[in-house]
This record gives sequence, structure tokens and C-alpha cells, in this order.
Amino acid sequence: MGGIGASGLILLILIALLLFGPNKLPELGRAFGRTLREFKKGANDLMDDNQERNARRVEVSPQEKEQPATEPATERRIPE
Repeated sequence: MGGIGASGLILLILIALLLFGPNKLPELGRAFGRTLREFKKGANDLMDDNQERNARRVEVSPQEKEQPATEPATERRIPE
């Protein structure tokens, strides 16, 4: 139901051949392939960066979370 089928694919190829000519189609195919390759490379780089960022996170134990990083300041009164 959602597929083009063999006859539809042949019809699309013939229409593309008529519109662009036999000399231009290989150039368009190469440009399309380069575009897909660059897109895939960019997507993989983003995924790798995200994985590296997650790997760098240091897990903190629940005990360390409860302890304050610095000691609280003591109250000091200013002389009047």
C-alpha cells in the first residue's frame, strides 16, 4: 500500500532521464551521495560527542551528595 513498486520506479527513472538528460544524472547521483555521506558523518559525530560527554560524567555516591562541599560559615557578629 505504501510502496512504489517496480513499474512506478521505472516511470520515475524515465521521467528523471527526460528532465535531466543522461549526462547530468550521474552528477546528480554523486552529489546526492556526497550529501548523504556528510549528513551521516555529522550525525555520527554528534552521537560520539554525546557518548563521550556521558562517559566523562563522574558518578557521585549518595554519601558524597549528602556531605556539603565546604564547611558552612559560622555566624560572626560585628562589634557595635
